[in-house]
Amino acid sequence: MIRRGGLALAVATLLSACVGGVAPPPRPGSAGAAQVPRDYDVPVRQPTPATPLSPVAQATLPGASTAATAGLVRGPDISTLPLTSDGAAAALAAFRLSCPSLVRRTDVSGLTNGADWQPACAAAAATVPGAAASFFARWFETVQVGDGRAYATGYYIPEIAGSPTYREGYAPIYARPDDLVDVDLGQFSADLKGKSIRGRVDGNKFVPYYDRTAIEQGALNRKARILGYAVDPVEFFFLQVQGSGLVRMPDGSVLRIGYDSQNGRDYTGIGSLMRQRGLLGPNQLSMQGIVGWLRANPDQGRAIMRENKSFVFFRVLDGPPVGALGLAVAGGTTVAADPRFIPLGAPVFLSMDRTDATGLWVAQDTGGAIKGANRFDTFWGSGRDARAIAGGMSARGTAFLLLPVGTLERLQGGASGGSATPRR
Repeated sequence: MIRRGGLALAVATLLSACVGGVAPPPRPGSAGAAQVPRDYDVPVRQPTPATPLSPVAQATLPGASTAATAGLVRGPDISTLPLTSDGAAAALAAFRLSCPSLVRRTDVSGLTNGADWQPACAAAAATVPGAAASFFARWFETVQVGDGRAYATGYYIPEIAGSPTYREGYAPIYARPDDLVDVDLGQFSADLKGKSIRGRVDGNKFVPYYDRTAIEQGALNRKARILGYAVDPVEFFFLQVQGSGLVRMPDGSVLRIGYDSQNGRDYTGIGSLMRQRGLLGPNQLSMQGIVGWLRANPDQGRAIMRENKSFVFFRVLDGPPVGALGLAVAGGTTVAADPRFIPLGAPVFLSMDRTDATGLWVAQDTGGAIKGANRFDTFWGSGRDARAIAGGMSARGTAFLLLPVGTLERLQGGASGGSATPRR
């Protein structure tokens, strides 16, 4: 799941303490008394079309589980890419912030090690924003992973109407339950290294955790603290998909919540289900369109939402929005990717069929639905513009991963490693 945080006001801390008790389970989908913010009705931003760069032809390896096994080929020289000065400067700032993680973390994609990133990170610390494009051209090379054919969606930080007290139809915002258990399967078998599951103990058995239906029907009574209540269960459902958000209380105070954990159940995108069943018209194929349909069809909508068995638990945070690296993320710069194919913290150039998605991004986040090579989720920040862009983001094109100069030669030549040498 996408991990992001937010700023908690002093009143939010007080609120979390006041509503930590147990309330009767709500009936999701029933009408609430409060009016949701008008931001929810922001129309989708219509994109400016663009012509993406063509991928480099290469044979792809089916069933690849990491970038190192997916097939790699050299991409275009960075100096030939249409980098904007502002975009490069923003990417430089994000890359610089990610450097400590790049040199410290194990890269599960199999492409790099910490030493590979050290020269570029040292240079980034001494580079001024105006020289950002030259920095990337000097210290990096582009690599196409697999067939390079990219698909990008969008996410943002939503704001929903909330309440510190329960009313019929409100949805509780749960903290991580006391009985939710994470299991590292690699501790039991070397063949399962890197794999984990979540569940709960039932007697002498370890079983899957409660799914969305059971949770909405009250399975968490006395098992999880309640941080507050969402007025509109539909909007709360999409806040869970986004991973963090703002909950505005009737007195105008804001509770900012971020991802803490998830129930271990697989994520199911309800938009795909609704399209397959012919429930959405041509003008409804966006988050705004889906929300409108769910509100207009509450009973059927509740059943469809419950087909996504995944359920997210939150915590109140007191810092800026953060991604999977635990670092601050930036709208228009941060992108979520699958770390098996894109090293977290690495720059990526997306050449897409719409101008707003085209540019230099930095992989600082992950997502439950963001799986596989060249699958991305672009982050747009918060507010009406962010919702307008992210709600209708669906871009296709080509992705080029930026790696330190010399990395591809080492990978293809079987060398043991070494520091990258910049281009002169």
